[in-house]
Amino acid sequence: MKTIGIARWVPIGLLCWLLSAFFNPAFAQGAGTLEERVARLEAASRQAPPINPGDNAWVLASAALVLMMTAPGLILFYGGLVRRKNVLGTMMQSLVLMALVSMLWMLYGYSMAFGEGNPFCGNPFQYFLLNGVGAAPNAAYAPAIPQESFMLFQMMFAIITPALISGAVAERMRFKSYVLFMVLWVTFIYFPLCHMVWGKGGLFNWSGGGRYPVLDFAGGLVVHVSSGVSALVCAVVLGKRIGFPAEPMPPHNVVLSLIGAGLLWVGWFGFNAGSAVSAGALASSAFAATHFSAAAAALGWGVTEWLLKGRPSVLGVASGMVAGLATITPASGFVTIPAAFVIGLTGGVLCYTAVSKLKSALGYDDSLDVFGVHAVGSATGLLMLGLFASADVNAAIGNTFTAGGKVISLAGSPAQLGNQFIGLSLTVAFAGAGTFLILKVVGALAGLRVTAEEEDSGLDLTQHGESAYND
Repeated sequence: MKTIGIARWVPIGLLCWLLSAFFNPAFAQGAGTLEERVARLEAASRQAPPINPGDNAWVLASAALVLMMTAPGLILFYGGLVRRKNVLGTMMQSLVLMALVSMLWMLYGYSMAFGEGNPFCGNPFQYFLLNGVGAAPNAAYAPAIPQESFMLFQMMFAIITPALISGAVAERMRFKSYVLFMVLWVTFIYFPLCHMVWGKGGLFNWSGGGRYPVLDFAGGLVVHVSSGVSALVCAVVLGKRIGFPAEPMPPHNVVLSLIGAGLLWVGWFGFNAGSAVSAGALASSAFAATHFSAAAAALGWGVTEWLLKGRPSVLGVASGMVAGLATITPASGFVTIPAAFVIGLTGGVLCYTAVSKLKSALGYDDSLDVFGVHAVGSATGLLMLGLFASADVNAAIGNTFTAGGKVISLAGSPAQLGNQFIGLSLTVAFAGAGTFLILKVVGALAGLRVTAEEEDSGLDLTQHGESAYND
């Protein structure tokens, strides 16, 4: 009886479902000819591109790795290199940027970098307060992940780039002047340069209609050359620390610096491999190139120091590793592993020479060698990339850029070396001149250096009222 009762209700339930479906507007929208239904499906697919969960997970993980490069990576690396009276002051200079730059990125930074505009800058109001940046992808940059994920990943680059500059002004710059300088620097130097290299229609954007096709996979120009050149200008304008170079100023805790260096190496995999904005073969290639370049540069710096000084230092090998990471950054998604090793090895030797010879010859006080490691390293990688770029590694460079209606390959050649040189030269001029002007404005408004008494007491106490060590 129970079975018969259920069977009796099945036809009635089916009839009710058919009637409700028939009078449902969604059901009515499904009617029409086959051509109309296909057209609606195509329109829907264009409105909501599919999200690749694997790619999205990799980009979000990479964003976290890049943020880790600032804190605790760079904070520990720089903090260990200064004298103990300036530890917290130096760490604070990186820490505060995690909050400050995030706010600027939300307000107008992302718009200036990746909004539509001219070859030099995006419209600062297009994504004001990140309006319109959500789950839908931006096909111009990352078609398989939410634009919000792409925005977060790029924000981490905007945070660490100005933090690198802090190594050149360590132990002598007023904190309020530092904050004002950084607001102006990221606004007028970093955001426009990011648009020029990676933004749609940017001056150097090889894949987005730029005039000069400069290859920069993960930030050679945008991050390391801009910050390194700006760091040199800051060091020269601020002047030397009291007692430099006659008075020894050794790192107060090399162990902290080594921990920070290790975190930088790990985080750099997100920095470079994450720039593929997908979890495919290109990410693997960039990951491998990053590792082998860092290894080669550590060996290059260490062996060179061994030959010239009679013994290799632990801090020297760590510095070589960071130099190798900076050197391969622009090339990581375009070169083979053997080429990456050669680029890293060359970068390690040249960066050691810049830090040990060029710095003393010119007499500037770049406290933590930002220019010698980051600017010299990435400039080396950018130029060598012009000769070693391979379409076998990244097929897009062989068939994407067009000029005069013709497809032009950007694989390694003297012509591409020329493009890289143009991009490097214009970036050096832009960052250098812009930084000089910003420093003059900040100096007029707030002053730049602490007093001699404050410098002698240390920035921890005079700028923040705290001490890292209470013994």
